[in-house]
Amino acid sequence: MRVLRRRQQPHLWRRLDLARLLMQLRPATPADAPVIRHIARAAYTQYIAAIGREPAPMVADFEGQIADGSVHVAEGDGRVTGFIVFFGQQDTMMLENVAVDPAFAGAGIGKALIDLCENAARAAGKASVTLYTNVAMTANQSLYPHLGYEETHRQTDGAFQRVYYRKSLDRSDQ
Repeated sequence: MRVLRRRQQPHLWRRLDLARLLMQLRPATPADAPVIRHIARAAYTQYIAAIGREPAPMVADFEGQIADGSVHVAEGDGRVTGFIVFFGQQDTMMLENVAVDPAFAGAGIGKALIDLCENAARAAGKASVTLYTNVAMTANQSLYPHLGYEETHRQTDGAFQRVYYRKSLDRSDQ
């Protein structure tokens, strides 16, 4: 994987910086479903070979999740650039899915969406955020601990081998 440096491709970094500045987070609407599905496919296709099938986010019922109010999008300049699916469960907020259009990877969109979930959890009085990722998605297994998530367990759910994480929330932790 090639790491981009600001001096190597300054035009790209200006675009990424601009994406971060212009980003708005909002609840998804039914009209967003096709682009959300497109982003999910673009973000998760790379894992099909490692998992042996389409990852669960590629076949999710986004229309139903949008109707439930579980989906939020990041939008910049009128374009949806990422999305997150989360909902309350007892004392925790379940972060079910987060994906960013690969064209905007590295612009802070995923982090902003995860922050939205964590802030919604605090506002709802939840003690934590929980999530899982597939064991084949190794990049996530280094990302989530970096964001303060701790691995709680691993288990097989149907055809998927998953790693579960939890982040305890301090209401003052912003």
